[in-house]
Amino acid sequence: MSKEHFKTKAKNSIDDIFAKIDALEAKKDKVKGDTKAEYEAKLNNLKIKKKELQAKYDALINSSEEKWEEVKSTFSSAKDSFKEAFSKISSLI
Repeated sequence: MSKEHFKTKAKNSIDDIFAKIDALEAKKDKVKGDTKAEYEAKLNNLKIKKKELQAKYDALINSSEEKWEEVKSTFSSAKDSFKEAFSKISSLI
């Protein structure tokens, strides 16, 4: 996969992840009872990870050729960690 193709896919991933976080934020009022505090904690954690992912994306976009593979791998790992976090928080709704 070319560098430009990966950057495009990364941007699409970021947009998708951020939209999912916004959707979870909109659903937080539907969570009731004991799970509300857990939901809010997990949502806050996702927001922190969102900022970290944005920083990793910025590093990816601005990376030099020498650092490309390292930055690409770091971004991919961060992106993949969202899948697990989304499944955990989605189970609370």
